[in-house]
Amino acid sequence: MHSGVVTVPEADVRVLHGFVGRDGGLNLWGEAGTDGRGAGPWHPGAIPVEGLPAGDRREAATLVLPSTGAGPLPSPQVGLSPRRGVPRARAWRVPAVEVPFLDADLAAEFEGRISPGVRWMIELCAFAASLVRRGRVLPGVRIEGVRPSAYWRPVLIGADAARRAALVAAMPAACRAETGDPAARGSRESGGKGETAAGRGPLERPADVAGPEDLVAVALGRLVDGLVRTRLAERGVTLAGYGWLGALTAEPEFDAGPELADDRVERLDELVERLDGWFDQAARGSAVRVCFRLSDPREHEPVMPAEVRLPEDSWRLEFLLQAADEPSVLVGAADVWRDDYAPLRRWTGHPQERLLAGLGRASRLWPALGDALREVRPTQMIMDTEGAHGFLSHAELLTEAGYGVLLPAWWRRSSGLGLSLRVRSREAVAHVLRDRTAGLRELVDYQWGLALGGRPLTEDDLADLARAKVPLVRLRGRWVFLDADRLAAGLAFLRRGGGRMTAGEALRTVRLLPPEDLPLPVTDARGEGWLGALLGGELDQRLEVLEQPDGLNGELRAYQKRGLSWLNFLDELGLGACLADDMGLGKTVQLLALLLHRRDGPALLICPLSVLGNWQREAERFAPGLRVTVLHGADRADPAALIENADLVLTTYATAVKDAAALAAIQWDRVVLDEAQHIKNSAGSAARAVRTFPARSRIALTGTPVENRLSELWSILDFANPGLLASAHAFRARFAVPIERYADEEAAARLRQATRPFLLRRTKSDPAIANDLPSKRQVRHLCGMTTEQVSLYRAVLDELLAKMAEPGERWRKGLVLAAMTKLKQVCVHPALLLKDGSPLPGRSGKVDRLEEIVDRALGAGESVLCFTQFARFGGMLAPHLAARFGVRVPFLHGGTARGARDAMVAEFQQADRPGVFVLSLKAGGTGINLTAANHVVHVDRWWNPAAETQASDRAYRIGQRKDVHVHTLVCLGTLEERIDRLLADKGVLAERVVGSGEGWLSALSAQDLRDLVALAPEAIVD
Repeated sequence: MHSGVVTVPEADVRVLHGFVGRDGGLNLWGEAGTDGRGAGPWHPGAIPVEGLPAGDRREAATLVLPSTGAGPLPSPQVGLSPRRGVPRARAWRVPAVEVPFLDADLAAEFEGRISPGVRWMIELCAFAASLVRRGRVLPGVRIEGVRPSAYWRPVLIGADAARRAALVAAMPAACRAETGDPAARGSRESGGKGETAAGRGPLERPADVAGPEDLVAVALGRLVDGLVRTRLAERGVTLAGYGWLGALTAEPEFDAGPELADDRVERLDELVERLDGWFDQAARGSAVRVCFRLSDPREHEPVMPAEVRLPEDSWRLEFLLQAADEPSVLVGAADVWRDDYAPLRRWTGHPQERLLAGLGRASRLWPALGDALREVRPTQMIMDTEGAHGFLSHAELLTEAGYGVLLPAWWRRSSGLGLSLRVRSREAVAHVLRDRTAGLRELVDYQWGLALGGRPLTEDDLADLARAKVPLVRLRGRWVFLDADRLAAGLAFLRRGGGRMTAGEALRTVRLLPPEDLPLPVTDARGEGWLGALLGGELDQRLEVLEQPDGLNGELRAYQKRGLSWLNFLDELGLGACLADDMGLGKTVQLLALLLHRRDGPALLICPLSVLGNWQREAERFAPGLRVTVLHGADRADPAALIENADLVLTTYATAVKDAAALAAIQWDRVVLDEAQHIKNSAGSAARAVRTFPARSRIALTGTPVENRLSELWSILDFANPGLLASAHAFRARFAVPIERYADEEAAARLRQATRPFLLRRTKSDPAIANDLPSKRQVRHLCGMTTEQVSLYRAVLDELLAKMAEPGERWRKGLVLAAMTKLKQVCVHPALLLKDGSPLPGRSGKVDRLEEIVDRALGAGESVLCFTQFARFGGMLAPHLAARFGVRVPFLHGGTARGARDAMVAEFQQADRPGVFVLSLKAGGTGINLTAANHVVHVDRWWNPAAETQASDRAYRIGQRKDVHVHTLVCLGTLEERIDRLLADKGVLAERVVGSGEGWLSALSAQDLRDLVALAPEAIVD
């Protein structure tokens, strides 16, 4: 689902899409970086065929795509912001090409991004190639039309059937988007013959679209048939003139005979029947299969008879039958020949024939097995180490062919030959470490070596390996695999010796971007102290957990203490960190705890405007001993004058850009970015500015380190540790392209390994955190006010205070409550007070914060309940959120009929995608179950804790399986914040003291009311 994040696409964004035709053909089309607005019939963003990979031209393929009245919606890969309107299916024409086979090399011809549909088609083609390579195909004959035709079809049993089912389930909707309306489908080289009458606009009626089951079946069959014919042609196999046999190697159609006499027809029918029977028997599979189990010399010694003495390096290969539906059930060949294992008759009536036939077929894949078949009743093979390596080399081929293969555990664990790196801190560096100013620029001594299976090799080990004659070597009591060519390359590399490099270069070489001239991967890296912990990935084991610092109000949870300790570890070394905990896990309090733990100078914290006041309040609440000052506003002071009496300077991204020169002239102890995704565009003004601010260490706080592209992660981490991830170009080539375009798991694993020391990511679902979290979390959001809100607030306030100055008590109760209602309306949105039906965007700090909460929740696949006591505002908010996020947003209020109310609740509870539900507090606060949502937002305050708790409990009740997050929006510096603080101060007694509703406010004194409604200077945000 689109997250709703507004992004600006690159000017040259191009996306390659794919779809499976109704005839099973693989088709490609392209989309340019446009919002796709147009009237049709042609897709306005489609790329001409000249810009697509080579293939047979299809001038007019008609696809059913999600659209609005303005045109087809751009695909998520383009990166455009969502368009308003409810999507519906409409047909559009696109230029396309058909390709016989698709792999990563062909897709790489396209200069742009690859869609999930294309990656799925590449996987489908790889599956078809695997079937052909393993011989999982059989011939068949179709009798259609005048002449019969021969074809090859896949045989899918066991793991192959499961893989096909997985492909069906994973097939993207875009791959089956071609319309089934023959009148709308373009033909090869048609030049647009598929247009509707007069070519007026796209088809309004979504045409019939084939289901994934049928499309995968026909596409896989077509791929298999084409691949077999291509392989036979490459090997020069031709049977021309042999009827249907010839048609299996050449043109599919063939003649049944000189004339279709009755006897010829009968013989053709018999051929079809026998071929179909052969296929049916193969497709049903077998209840058992032949299995091979290899034991190294140490493993087979206990099972061999005492009188049998084998050479020291003898390996045993056992033959067994294995149950297909229960692989743990194995029967040795000796029991098969004795015919004394009862379940064999249940599996198959002829187990001995099954064993011999299976071994015979396997011998064609591994010829060395023929020696065992010379025995009348083969049960096993005894081999030397060279023979064992020969079997291991064929193990994957035998597995692909459907045989069971059981290998020693060390074979799967072995990681092969690699380089080892030893890094030693120089004496000067060790002294600097004691002063806590070491960093990635410090020089260290290093020495290269070799490692096998992740273990460093000594000179004696290398001498033993050099004498080995076969790739399998027993080293230090265990068997390992050795590649002679890799050993020679590694030994040649070691002649370089050692030298000096920076700590940053050592980390980059080991964990991220090894130099191109390294002949082997670095599989073992060790060092001293902090650098050793980072090199070896042992930070978790070496991290000393700190207790919370003095001066911190509140109790840190266990995972927060660990986060503080991790931040402190890197901070003491002058290394940057990215704390990427989920929203609500306490990034703010962990950072404040770090500032209390050690203060070596002023720290600069840059955050969005909407949370500037929240940082002020949280610092006052958790760290009152910190001297906090704010750099913001038109009349802000010179930054140099602020730092003399400040431990923490708070500012916004906009101010940081404006005052970049002044801030860059100050030597900061720490520079911290909150909501660091604001610098995800490394070329943006904010990202360029914050990189110029000098600091001993840098910290990034974000709950979303990656929103759309991996380049965003690079930008954030490059701010924290400049140069560690190399250049943006190198990062894109090594990681972004392989992961984003080709879903390269190896590249993803390398990136996780590289970033792990400097990025701490915890989610609410982590077991270590889930057990430490309450099932319902209260989150208070302090929101700023726009200039328009401040102006209206002051006008209402002036009117109230004027009436309060009049003699008498007539203003008490009614007047106060009426004025406070108006002030609350201003805090929510100006349009609510003005009642003018004006638009919502950009005019309210609360609405802006609400959009951020909904955006994050929907992006995480979670649903949201929005409560408001103003039914009028709910009616405005629901369509606004629906347009903003492209989801249906129902609104339940007091005027909703019971039947409609029940239908709304049922639809929300049963929806298969996350959504938003707006409710009035009175109508939706009790009596309904909405456990499909686990985020509850109180847009405005009822000021009655009991009423708000009841509303929150619509989601927090029996049946809820997720942690519930209750978000309370409070306007900074207004009566809302003061009343919220008053309620918080009453603690558990609030419900008893406050009572019902808001009538308790009228009991306050005149001075208390004046203090309550006064507007604080920090209320304005722009």
